[in-house]
Amino acid sequence: MPKPSGSSLPPDHANAPRRYYAPTGGLLPQSRQPDDKAIFTTAYAVIPKSVMSDIVTSFLPHWQQTRLWVLARPLSGFAETFSHYLVETAPTGGSNAPDDDGSAQSVLFVVAGHLRLTLDGATFDLEAGGYAYMPPGTDWQTENIGDERVLFHWIRKRYQAVAGIDAPPAFVTSDAAITPIEMPDCDGVWATTRFVDPADLRHDMHVNIVTFQPGGRIPFAETHVMEHGLYVLQGQGRYRLNDDWVDVEAGDYMWLRAFCPQACIATGDEPFRYLLYKDVNRHMPLGAAGLTHG
Repeated sequence: MPKPSGSSLPPDHANAPRRYYAPTGGLLPQSRQPDDKAIFTTAYAVIPKSVMSDIVTSFLPHWQQTRLWVLARPLSGFAETFSHYLVETAPTGGSNAPDDDGSAQSVLFVVAGHLRLTLDGATFDLEAGGYAYMPPGTDWQTENIGDERVLFHWIRKRYQAVAGIDAPPAFVTSDAAITPIEMPDCDGVWATTRFVDPADLRHDMHVNIVTFQPGGRIPFAETHVMEHGLYVLQGQGRYRLNDDWVDVEAGDYMWLRAFCPQACIATGDEPFRYLLYKDVNRHMPLGAAGLTHG
């Protein structure tokens, strides 16, 4: 795997304890008021952890003892590049045929339990913080090899091939194995764990972990073409989404279309960390195939 370049975080930040939120499902009691912060707008959506109950789970063909929460899917006029699942598999469950789309690439990120991943015949055992990338055409299987449920994020995107550039290889690593890279001019309070070198043009998506120390922030309204999915793994923050400021915490999910202004402030007393998807490194589509203009 290519190693990112840049300065690393100071030891006190790099060694901060990592935690990964994992939902429990269930159903909230009848005495509770349905006033969650869930919201869907033309620019963004917020899916709080409180609404990830048993009754909104889905199932997939060729997966055994498995259910999932669909956090994002391509929607015309909104975010069109990716899907994001949060998958829960019971002991001995898994799949020998996980994906029926041969053009899809995948990232898996484990947040609880023990997942055995087989890639083209090679076996890897992933625990919380484990990360895997599979390009299209990879022969892969999963199995829960523990005594408790395993939960993992599964992010999928159709790979955009480019003439003269090979597709990237599959790889397995972990959050703990990658040194976070400090963002410029931020006094060490904002860093990104980059699992792929940003200069590697074989990749057309990045799935990274962003970390803010308490009080750290994005100090301007980022407004850019990349679509985003952000799952809060740890801590609390106040996130700007378009014109609104929303308080989020571990287990909440934010889904942003292109050009939605965004900023944040870490408001808790521990690191604010989230798993971030974005599409990168490709030309912008210029309309439907065959479309002509007079």
